[in-house]
Amino acid sequence: MPKRWLFPGLGFACLVLTALGALALTPEQFPGWAYPSPGAKPASSAPEVMISVPGSAIRRREDDVHHMNMAVDWFPGSHPPAPAIITHTTGDAWACGYCHLPDGQGRPENASLAGLSETYILTQLRAFADGSRESAMPAYAPTGYMTTEAKNVTPREWPAAAAYYSQRRFVSRVKVVESASTPPVIEKAFVYAPLEGTPTPLGARIIETPASMERFEARDPHVPIIAYVPEGAVASGAKLAASGGPAAQPCALCHGVGLKGGLGPPLAGRSPTYIFRQLMAFQAGARRNPEAAPMRMETADLSQMQMIALAAYAASLKP
Repeated sequence: MPKRWLFPGLGFACLVLTALGALALTPEQFPGWAYPSPGAKPASSAPEVMISVPGSAIRRREDDVHHMNMAVDWFPGSHPPAPAIITHTTGDAWACGYCHLPDGQGRPENASLAGLSETYILTQLRAFADGSRESAMPAYAPTGYMTTEAKNVTPREWPAAAAYYSQRRFVSRVKVVESASTPPVIEKAFVYAPLEGTPTPLGARIIETPASMERFEARDPHVPIIAYVPEGAVASGAKLAASGGPAAQPCALCHGVGLKGGLGPPLAGRSPTYIFRQLMAFQAGARRNPEAAPMRMETADLSQMQMIALAAYAASLKP
């Protein structure tokens, strides 16, 4: 039986959740660290300057790499030909592969679509388009981009993208590192760029830094990502995932053994910051389509530190 990753028969649950209300946090309480800004745009070289990434024989103009109507595919031999909606578009619709990359591996600011089911991807597209899936931080640009994209891409184009990405194999590039500190960083390209200097306390945060910002900004799908998480977070998250926390529903019940997917989507090896943002969105009621009802109940009583631990644990697992 194919995986559907939907949750039917949730009428009662949805009624119960209306009483929970939206998450109300002061600016001091809100985890702004999980929503890094784009920072300064990459400096553009002269149009004739060509760039590439390690392991690729392809060269492209730097300006083209940052053109949202096309997805530069550095490794076209690693996957079958993609539908046009993935690789190049015209008008207001962006190429799906620009943000999610041509092989669907995604980046910390957006979803890794590779390996998600067609049904799940289509369900999320509908939720973005009808406004029932938003960010806990309304001003977070990548979620706003996705809302606009879901409205600009016609529903008849959705199935081709969903079918293509569902058949791609997800390969985790994130390395979870427990630490009391991180290198000094600045917000850039919706992640954190490491700087030279004295380490800074990590505290109750997750900080994701690409091993090479140059490769990251060139949209290299193979660039490693280091995710700094608090010491003890992985073990704490493992216990919480097994017990189910306040809701007493173990994560594997829906997300499968090793969080590799089941009734719910796979989480293993994916960006911990992205996972944390989704937990926040469920708790805040920003993800309010009917299929989100179980996760809204699961996250209702979680603390931010518990969400950090769960995200760190999920990201540490092999997909």
